Amino acid sequence: LRGSADTLAKALIPIAGRPLISYAIDSFAKAGVKTLHAVVGPNGDELAAEVAPLLPTHMRFCPIANPNWQKQNGVSLLTAAGKVSAPFFLAMGDHLFESSILDRLIARLDHSQLHLAIDRKIESIFDLDDAMKVQTKDDRIIAIGKNLPSYNAIDTGIFVCPEIIFEYLRHALKWGDCSLADGVRLMAADGNALAIDIGQAWWQDVDTPEMLARAEQEAERLT
Repeated sequence: LRGSADTLAKALIPIAGRPLISYAIDSFAKAGVKTLHAVVGPNGDELAAEVAPLLPTHMRFCPIANPNWQKQNGVSLLTAAGKVSAPFFLAMGDHLFESSILDRLIARLDHSQLHLAIDRKIESIFDLDDAMKVQTKDDRIIAIGKNLPSYNAIDTGIFVCPEIIFEYLRHALKWGDCSLADGVRLMAADGNALAIDIGQAWWQDVDTPEMLARAEQEAERLT
């Protein structure tokens, strides 16, 4: 889903009459978040100007420009190094999710570990081929990747991150590029990545017109 002449970016595409990203902002507000950092790429200033009015009055907004926005999301996160205070929530700007998922992450908070909210309701995933698969053992992440041959959970794209994640991402860089999954994979190998089951909570990423239609049907869960 690309922005059109009427929509600056995917994060602003309307779902049930509201910008997609406003639902995530509401969830973070319910969780007590006081500062929202947003990594932005092209048209970053214009996008930030559109997002800022969506925040509640008590929440501070800090856009972070990513000059290497063409690269993978690990590089996007690395632009936040030195600007955020750990532990911090991390979420994708095009995901919808119930705020109870954040509550589950907070309940298991360990400042030295990466926490990834995972969904074991694999049969409910709208586009399984596109999903990031996760293999877990008890509450530990063993493997992560879109093409895992064996998996028992799906990555929801919602994390709590320790400061050390930036070190792992730097180690994961190859030719100046890496994905977030590359960093998670290294953390998992060292036993530093926890899988937090979201139970019956709902979430949905919005990447295609079909996913958008599904999100429109389910958005009432978030209101």
